[in-house]
Amino acid sequence: MKLFVGLGNPGAKYAKNRHNIGFMALEEIATDHGFAPWRNKFQGQVSEGRLGGEKVILLKPETFMNLSGQSVGEAMRFYKLTPDDITVFHDELDLAPGKTRLKTSGGHAGHNGLRSIHQHIGEAYHRVRMGIGHPGHKDRVATYVLHDFAKADEVWLDDLLRGLSDGAKHLADNEGPKFLNAIALRVAPARSSKTSKAPQTEKPTPAPIEDTRSPLQKLADKFR
Repeated sequence: MKLFVGLGNPGAKYAKNRHNIGFMALEEIATDHGFAPWRNKFQGQVSEGRLGGEKVILLKPETFMNLSGQSVGEAMRFYKLTPDDITVFHDELDLAPGKTRLKTSGGHAGHNGLRSIHQHIGEAYHRVRMGIGHPGHKDRVATYVLHDFAKADEVWLDDLLRGLSDGAKHLADNEGPKFLNAIALRVAPARSSKTSKAPQTEKPTPAPIEDTRSPLQKLADKFR
């Protein structure tokens, strides 16, 4: 059994915030893979289903971001899981928008949700780091992450969420490279090598020019 955790803040006010991309990822997976309806449990919302051959619990903590670890720790103990069974989906300021990276263990880099999870279950869990870009100055970070995605972000965000869902079964089966490849195929699809080119008109071969010179003129031209 695996526990996928999406980080965000509860309520319609925050639903489209950059900080809520973890919630968005789990909602896409639940919808696309026919998971059970969301229900209240572990100080959050839970949905159950299967990805490939693995049973997966989706958890959206509703404790607000800086207390996310309370919900995660409660769920982990209830299902008798270890941190190695847990994958957390979260926003990442240090990655460009649309970029995704996998990470296991390590620090929380100042992310309040991860900091709380560290406090409750330690750091030996897995993360799906979803890039949202950086506002350019640390003083603007709080406003930036608690603001809705811009209109211009909608295309790459939709591609990213669909890619995450496409690759979710690989993630559940511990196949990280295949998971990332599924995302790449959505966010930056490869161009077909069979792309048809516009037909080119064949240039006509010019007709040979008849040489009307006399033998004497040809001989004289050689010495000019």
